[in-house]
Amino acid sequence: MVLSTLALVTLALALLAIAMVLLGADSRPLLFRQERAGQFGRGFRICKFRTMSSLQGADGPLLREKERVTGLGRWLRRTSPHELPEFFNVVAGDRSLVGPRPLLVDYLPLPLYDERERRRHDVRPGVTGLAQVLGRNRLNWPQRAYDIEYVDNWTLWLDFRILMGMVPAVLRGRETETESELTSELFGVSSDQSSTEQR
Repeated sequence: MVLSTLALVTLALALLAIAMVLLGADSRPLLFRQERAGQFGRGFRICKFRTMSSLQGADGPLLREKERVTGLGRWLRRTSPHELPEFFNVVAGDRSLVGPRPLLVDYLPLPLYDERERRRHDVRPGVTGLAQVLGRNRLNWPQRAYDIEYVDNWTLWLDFRILMGMVPAVLRGRETETESELTSELFGVSSDQSSTEQR
């Protein structure tokens, strides 16, 4: 009970500190929300601190991610504190600490999203997972079969190893950036088209 209370207080203070810094940098709205597919394909809403602006090109569409991410947002992405609000999904029961990466609900009706990929929905998605520890956004989609490998081989020991592996993965924060974009691409979609996956 004491440890749980201490953890909640620490999380609350961290969230408050990040929110104050973002407000000081005039980063509004503070939060980025998006619908993702959870266990059994049920939708739920993730929430992160916003790391990008909403700058648009002259013809209307959003600029590329590297043109919209702020200096503070780049640091948040490399060190991952912008993801702290996602722990509320764990409290709500939509996610686990460890599990497959929650993908966009848009994937569910796509033919590119095959039956093997659908097996990721046999368990609750995680705040972190095997794919994130092994490469974060640097991995291409075929390599993200690690998510399915996690589902097939789940044990408490595997969860523990993944949680321990997150520390060096975060310290190697540069791996959150690929050469072309800051976030990962959609199945079969170029990076120019995939800029709405995360912010």
